[in-house]
Formats: sequence, structure tokens, C-alpha cells
Amino acid sequence: MTLIADTVAEAMTSVLKEPATLHEPTFAGNEWAYVKDCLDTGWVSTAGKYVERFEDMLAAFTGAKHVIATVNGTAALHTALKLIGVGAGDEVVVPTLTFVATANAVTYLGAVPHFADVEECTLGLDAAKLAGHLDAVADATNGACRNKDTGRRIAAVVCMHTFGHPVDLDPLCEVCARFGLPLIEDAAESLGSHYKGRHTGNHGRLAILSFNGNKTVTTGGGGAILTNDRALAAEARHLTTTAKTPHQWEYSHDRAGFNYRLPNLNAALGCAQMEQLPELLTQKRRLAGAYDAAFAGRNGVRFFREPAFARSNYWLNALLLDRDVADERDAVLERTNERQFMTRPAWTPMHRLPMYRDCPRMDLSVADDLFRRLINIPSSAHLANGLHD
Repeated sequence: MTLIADTVAEAMTSVLKEPATLHEPTFAGNEWAYVKDCLDTGWVSTAGKYVERFEDMLAAFTGAKHVIATVNGTAALHTALKLIGVGAGDEVVVPTLTFVATANAVTYLGAVPHFADVEECTLGLDAAKLAGHLDAVADATNGACRNKDTGRRIAAVVCMHTFGHPVDLDPLCEVCARFGLPLIEDAAESLGSHYKGRHTGNHGRLAILSFNGNKTVTTGGGGAILTNDRALAAEARHLTTTAKTPHQWEYSHDRAGFNYRLPNLNAALGCAQMEQLPELLTQKRRLAGAYDAAFAGRNGVRFFREPAFARSNYWLNALLLDRDVADERDAVLERTNERQFMTRPAWTPMHRLPMYRDCPRMDLSVADDLFRRLINIPSSAHLANGLHD
């Protein structure tokens, strides 16, 4: 084992007093009562009071005018892409450093991911680099943005707020406007994160959230579509409810919709979780602060801090190894896991996966570099218990 592995393990031991998984949920409120209410009343499927209540709570917290709860974040992103007109043969710009669901949702529509690089200060899409790339490969002169190399329409841009840290949205929105590309925010990991004082999910035409079991707030499995566009919201609600037309008893559908609505049982869990969200965010920032102090001044590694323009939820805390010790990443992973501190590398960049190796791309050197150096460390809110601000 190497010195950097010892350095990281020692710093983590100073914060974590016991074995720790990467991220586990906190159930400390009304979860049992609300779920039991669903069971007692029989309202366990998509028709029930907790679904609408959960949507209202999310809207109030994020500031989004409209929220449509879905069965998971991937379903929400699939629907969002369809709502803005992505179709077979189109290309969609997505970051290569992302969870695979971001790219998978594009392929569900027969479209092709077009991989873009990220910047180290946010871990999200690099707007300046994207602009330069589109200047070189895109033709946006005839009412549609087309890839001059493939001939395909570039239909949209999806940014992802990596580990809860907001992308630099203002310049990204400017690039999208210049090329006539709608922006979707994959905010799956950023509930509770703000960009220049405004909650993520309010800058693109649509955004999505995830409430998987490892998220800050969980419904077991679940997601949501956010938008400030009333027409898009109505279409999203209709499309995710099997496109069923309203009628007292008839089953009539006006298109091929999706059975994507969140069940009441899951929404009940979400309502109880939302009641605790402010405290969960406080705990997560306290934990991040402890990590930041523990790694300050240590050679070869640094704690990843939120961008200066943002307030992050610190969903998953991250370390960045210096480049000269990047080859020791797996030694660090081995040592920390031996000590029962669950750590993991970043997702394998999308362009390295077998099904996406032939997709269009820009230079992806920053994402490749970050993949070599990035390590996620335990981030559960309850790990802040006993720590001081």
C-alpha cells in the first residue's frame, strides 16, 4: 500500500468513527405513519392523496411551478426528452461523466448520445468547450442545428449536476440559445442545490429529479419532472398517465403513453422525507465541512468543494487525487474499503462503455482525467451526528 492510501484512510478515520456505507437513507419522521395510512385505507397505487401532496411539496421547495411525480428519474428523463421532440435519428448532447441513465434515456427514443466534456470546477458540462465544439461541427443556419459530420439533427442538450454540484448554468444557457437547443437539467442528484440563489431545475425547459434509495430524499424508487411551462406540464402529466383521456368510466387513450406515475405508497414515504429535508441538508453540509477540514493541507489529495457561484447539497462527497498519484486510486479504494469505509470511483465515462463507443463526441480529456482521480466517500446525513459546524 502507498503513502496516499494511508493519507486518505487517516483523514477519513478522523471524521468517521465507525464503518460507513456510501449513502443510506434516514428515516426519522412520519414515514411509518404515512405508509401505514396508505395500507390502512387501501390507497397504494397512483390514485391517492400523497402523490399530489408530494408534488406540491417539491414545487414549494424548488420554486418550480409544475411538478409531475414519476416511477423513477430515468422515466422522468425519457418523458422530458420526448416532450421537447427528441426522436429517432436525432442526437442529444450529454456529458460523458454521468450515470448511465442519462445516456440510456436518449437511446430509448432511438436517438444518439453526443458526448461532451466537463470542467473540473463543477464536474459538469463545460459551456465554453461545448460552444467551441458546436462551432466546429454544427450548422444552425436553417432553423435546425445539425451535425455536419453525421447529418443528424442535434435536438437538445442535457446537463447533469454531478454529485449535487450545480453546473455553471448561465453560460450554458447562452450556448443553447445561440444554437437553438433546448436544455434539460438532469437534477437527479441536486435536490437542495442552488445556482446563484435559485434552485437547480429552473433554468432548462424541463428538469428531472430522482428519489432512488441512495438519494438525499427517497421514495424507494421514484422521480419527478419539473417545468415552469404550463403546457409542457399538462403534456407530461397526460403522457405519464398512459395518455388516458378523462372519463368517468371509459378507458380511452389518445396516443401511446407511459405507465410512469408514482404510486401513492412511494409518495407517502416522500412526503415524510420532504418534511425532514432542511435538516438532512444541514447534516450533509456539516459532514462535508468536516471532510474539508480533515483533508486540508494533506499532500496528494483534496476534498471537492462546491463551485463559488453555487450552494450544493453535497449529495455524494468526492476527493480528487493529484495527477502524480492518480495511478494509486485503486490502492486508495482498497485501503479505505478494508477499513469498512465504502468508497468508489466515478462512473465509467459513457464513451468508454461498449454500447456508446461509436457515438459522436468532442475531446473528452478532462472527463478522462477526472475519472482517473476521483473517489466518492461516505455521505449519509446521519454520519454528521456528533460532528460540530
